[in-house]
Amino acid sequence: MKIDKILAISGKPGLYELKIQTRSGFVAESLLDGKRITVGLRSNVSLLSEISMYTYTEEKPLVEVLRAIAQLENEGPALSHKEDNAKLIAYFETVLPDYDQDRVYASDIKKVLNWYNILQAKGLVSKDEPVVENAEEIKEQVVEEVKAKKKTTKKSE
Repeated sequence: MKIDKILAISGKPGLYELKIQTRSGFVAESLLDGKRITVGLRSNVSLLSEISMYTYTEEKPLVEVLRAIAQLENEGPALSHKEDNAKLIAYFETVLPDYDQDRVYASDIKKVLNWYNILQAKGLVSKDEPVVENAEEIKEQVVEEVKAKKKTTKKSE
């Protein structure tokens, strides 16, 4: 499962793939409709590879949760995120039985299932173990680029 360049952008529906960096941020392409948008440095952006879910024992990386859904569904589509909360919670308990019910809300479950179905439709989910070639390098590069942009923005102000 290659989600090292997949982004969730606060205030924007769906998921985006990081394409290129610009002077004022970066360009991302929507996985829903293929439209490209420019995202500024001040936007709240999360790499899916950096997101985790709370469990009673530890934080479980989102990649592992998505892999568990793929194994349960044999890489097919998951339950729709538009189902009622009781059904979503029951489904998620089969995926991740030890998730922390006090800190993981129904809205979080909806978001994970929506993201899974978007990734599944694009063929980006797998029940196999990921082959992470340079995920740490990519993370460090994105972090350094954001820091550098913030420094140049502060100097110009």
